[in-house]
Amino acid sequence: MFELLMSADMMVSDPDAMAELLVTKLGIHKHERWRQAFADHPYIAHFLRVHKSLAVSPTRVEPQGHLDKPNLGDPMFHEFLESLKDFQGRHRPMLTHSIVLATHSAKFDALMEKLMRRRLRFRMAQRTPAMPFDRMWMGVTPEDPHYEPSVDGGLCIEVMPIEPLQLPPETFAVPAPAPRDLKPGDMVRVSSRGFLVRNLDETLRRCSANLDWEPHGQVEVLEKEGYRRATMEFSLPNSATLDVIEATRWNGDAGTYVNSWGPGPYYVRIAVNDLKAKAEDLRSRGTNFAWIDECQAVDGKSLIRVDPADLQGQLFEFEEA
Repeated sequence: MFELLMSADMMVSDPDAMAELLVTKLGIHKHERWRQAFADHPYIAHFLRVHKSLAVSPTRVEPQGHLDKPNLGDPMFHEFLESLKDFQGRHRPMLTHSIVLATHSAKFDALMEKLMRRRLRFRMAQRTPAMPFDRMWMGVTPEDPHYEPSVDGGLCIEVMPIEPLQLPPETFAVPAPAPRDLKPGDMVRVSSRGFLVRNLDETLRRCSANLDWEPHGQVEVLEKEGYRRATMEFSLPNSATLDVIEATRWNGDAGTYVNSWGPGPYYVRIAVNDLKAKAEDLRSRGTNFAWIDECQAVDGKSLIRVDPADLQGQLFEFEEA
């Protein structure tokens, strides 16, 4: 259905400062050319990379924030973002501006025809010289730019064609490109993005009925973690998955979080070469973390969970590649 989860995003008040924090605390890569800001689209976004090759890691890490200025390129965007804050909870430490999915133009056209035929809520951003391509948000209309979850079950999905991303041709190679010259502790790719929902079955029902989008395999019950998980995969094997999660008990990590802050984005999980070496790298950076010897969420292997207090509330994890 979709080729790529384009980014693991976070809507923050100061995306420049968050980008610096992720570089300093985690070792994520940044470049001035990966910072996006336009005069007629008053927002700032950093498309950071965990591996410098987009073919190896096409899903980026995206701190994003909107400036309090007129948005000539997309006049409804500010009101839409404010509605997302209301939907997710304004005090929630982790907010999404959208779960950005990319797909080939032919599939994008077919999806748009499907939404039109089914009379589902969506909004298109106008094309501008700065952004001369289509972008579509679900659960919102131009006359009512306030998000509601009837289309995508609360996932806050944005869809765009993949061609404007100008990914290198080897991104689409079979088998998928593998990293070269890896050193111990090197990050390989964003492997998954967690997203908490109140009712997993309802979210999957809406994705199936409205978008014809199905999870990969059966819904998993992870009793030790205290949640059910549906894995939404993408046609690019190196893309991160979208892990849609419903807590099954109140006092697990997921249950505590969703009952403290509400549903919405959860973890960003990154695959690394030699997890113990990455732990040493984090210690050298003064980054606090917990080492989990056996985590059911990663098939019983070890997991590093970075203290969100070190990242302004954002939850990052590392697993063995």
